[in-house]
Amino acid sequence: MDDSDAPLGVDEIASTPNLKQIANLPKQAPFDTASAYNTDIAFQGNYAFAGNYDGFTIYDIKKPSSPKILTQVYCAGSQNDISVYGNLLFLSTDSSRSDDSCESVSQSAALKESWEGMKIFDISNKKAPKYIKSVETYCGSHTHTLVPSKNGKTVYVYVSSYSPNANFPDCQPPHDSISIIEVPVKKPTSAKVISTPNLFPDGGYRNTSGCHDITAYPAKDLAAGACMGDGILLDISDRANPVVIDQVQDAENFAFWHSATFNNAGTKVVFTDELGGGGAATCNDTIGPKRGANAIYDVETKKVNHPGKVNHPGKGKGADKGKGKGKGKEKTYELSFASYYKIPRTNANTENCVAHNGSLIPVKGKDIMVQAWYQGGISVWDFTDSANPVEIAYWERGPLSDERLILGGSWSAYWYNGYIYSSDIQKGLDVLKLTDKRTKSAERVKVKELNVQSQGSYQSW
Repeated sequence: MDDSDAPLGVDEIASTPNLKQIANLPKQAPFDTASAYNTDIAFQGNYAFAGNYDGFTIYDIKKPSSPKILTQVYCAGSQNDISVYGNLLFLSTDSSRSDDSCESVSQSAALKESWEGMKIFDISNKKAPKYIKSVETYCGSHTHTLVPSKNGKTVYVYVSSYSPNANFPDCQPPHDSISIIEVPVKKPTSAKVISTPNLFPDGGYRNTSGCHDITAYPAKDLAAGACMGDGILLDISDRANPVVIDQVQDAENFAFWHSATFNNAGTKVVFTDELGGGGAATCNDTIGPKRGANAIYDVETKKVNHPGKVNHPGKGKGADKGKGKGKGKEKTYELSFASYYKIPRTNANTENCVAHNGSLIPVKGKDIMVQAWYQGGISVWDFTDSANPVEIAYWERGPLSDERLILGGSWSAYWYNGYIYSSDIQKGLDVLKLTDKRTKSAERVKVKELNVQSQGSYQSW
């Protein structure tokens, strides 16, 4: 950690000259209470869709320096992780509720009739979203990831959840799986769970019981999962039946594998460690630079022998004797640790600070990422050299209080069409402008839709 800079004072702002805040839109009723936390963001056209523990907000961002609230939908059910796909909006519910309506109240998960899972809205009219479907999933839906079929007619929703309990009828241990929802795009009310693949038949490290988040790279048929005690790489060529192809642990430095980000080429994965669950002060000298940090892994390609076609055992001339002839070699992948990255500033002990959600900045030939660190602020860093990542910009507020820790700060900080948008838990929506010759070319890259956990928008320029 960098001891040269003392922690900021309450709500004091500091930044590098190349990263400036150009707008802030505070939370508004009914989402303006301290416990109505702002969460993740998705983008489409001139709109940003932001989750909140009590529902979601649609922002008009046609003019990034002057965002406006278009509409707010009250639908309590933490944490309301959010994605959009065409005219559909997906909202995760990860708190046990009395029913699947937006008028539900909290109810014990020990009751079989309690509900949690996925909600689907029709957003063809952005001013009046319509709730059209719910799908209950095991242990609810803490986060989710959209994985479109190759023809685009179906979208698969990979639902991540955890914390099973023997007293919860719909969340029994070991819960070493995810739920996969199949959604026909033209008939979304037919959405249903089609599989619950077991990703950890051996139990995983420290008895991993589910995943926190999965990031997919559909164009490459790969996904990376951050699953409590394990980081995994998945083959998703069969969307309904993902297969774990590599698995890594970090017993020394990683407490809770939280999220994952591929680089544009799909040759690296950045995993985050949410030490303290996002509610602790971990950006200090006591914790150090390797815990509550990012871990960069190179995705190495290797060749393996392909066993060839094996007939199903049985009677008759076609029965297989357990031997197969090799038919050449095929590619597979494995994760190789390269280095850690953590913001170099010392934060106050009243600031929750740890690695959290971020996205690529689409600079061709470079691996540059913007990332939220809760009250540690927003960091822009370059990991083109996997072994030697370096920060190139930052922006942060001081603590919400100098007397006690109040949960706050940037939940998600994402690059979208030339600007950085940050969902601040307490302060609302921030918009920032990065002015740096190293990222200048990214301003020319425009996408129509962005769900950060469904990568691929920047695959080609």
